[in-house]
Amino acid sequence: MKGVVLSGGRGTRLRPITHTGPKQLVPIANKPVLQYVIEDMREAGITEIAVVLGNTGSDAVQAFLGDGSEFGVDITYVFQGAPLGLSHAVGCARDFVGDDDFVVYLGDNILDQSLANVVERFEAGDYAAGLLLREVDNPEQFGVATLDESGDVVRVVEKPAQPETNLVLTGIFLFSSAVFDAIERVEPSERGELEITDAFQHLIDDGRPIASFRAEGWWKDTGKPEDILEANRFVLEELEGELDGHVEDGAEVVGHVDLAETATIESGAVLRGPVSIAAGTVVGHGTYVGPYTSIGPDSEVRRVHIENTILVGETTITADETIVDSLIGAGTSIGSADDLRPKGYRLVIGENSNLKL
Repeated sequence: MKGVVLSGGRGTRLRPITHTGPKQLVPIANKPVLQYVIEDMREAGITEIAVVLGNTGSDAVQAFLGDGSEFGVDITYVFQGAPLGLSHAVGCARDFVGDDDFVVYLGDNILDQSLANVVERFEAGDYAAGLLLREVDNPEQFGVATLDESGDVVRVVEKPAQPETNLVLTGIFLFSSAVFDAIERVEPSERGELEITDAFQHLIDDGRPIASFRAEGWWKDTGKPEDILEANRFVLEELEGELDGHVEDGAEVVGHVDLAETATIESGAVLRGPVSIAAGTVVGHGTYVGPYTSIGPDSEVRRVHIENTILVGETTITADETIVDSLIGAGTSIGSADDLRPKGYRLVIGENSNLKL
């Protein structure tokens, strides 16, 4: 079985973070979302992977993944051009897939389970496609699946106003090569996209069986800042943590803290895990880094109180303030102003920003 990772799209819901980089490279616990996707496929035995790129961020994705050898896979790049919908993106991989079965994984999704069992069950059956489904409270915001008594999918509708079920499509699909003929018949939807749900429905209408699988554990589509922060919390909760860096006498480190080898925690700093601190970062005297915080590489934070926040990296914060529930892009500088200030801030800051709080 082969793999197809969709890494196009504009990332509009993550602006300004995505003005200068693709959403698939936003870090969760100091590791890009896209790396989790590639590792999930590798652990399921899928090592031939096509990464479908769009017009935005393609150079950065290729620079990060290279030929895939660093991650134990073989990567082929497929260029989609303008994002015309998921059916179009999958169809672009037809030459790469050939007659093989394949898994499609949206590059901004993150999943708390192994794909191996799902892949094995799909290959053991005689299915044209398969869907990894999850029960949610807001199914109208997703593609929604209806199942028959045997658990096969009999209907798929994109963002219905009145959903028949609360079973929604996650960002993981399984296909036989039969899907490409179905994709050729997909017409643009009301929002002008070639929807993947329409390709599934064509297969169903053709009498081709569609398997359903249930997602175990948590799943997040990291399309919005709050989703990224929630995924960061989920991953950090499972973090065992290793103190490979330097912790000075007088520093307080409590709970699961993952400290990279060249990171430093100065005397008088407090870390309360789960926390991830990347290489080359200094947590200075008088700083409190609270639970569910990830600080990226080559950063410096001093006198600040930070909780439930992601600093992408190369960031300097010297504000004697409290920063919570924030996503802060790379190359950012945050200092103190002299005016009256509130006690806390909620921030979504693009790369190379310069703030005074």
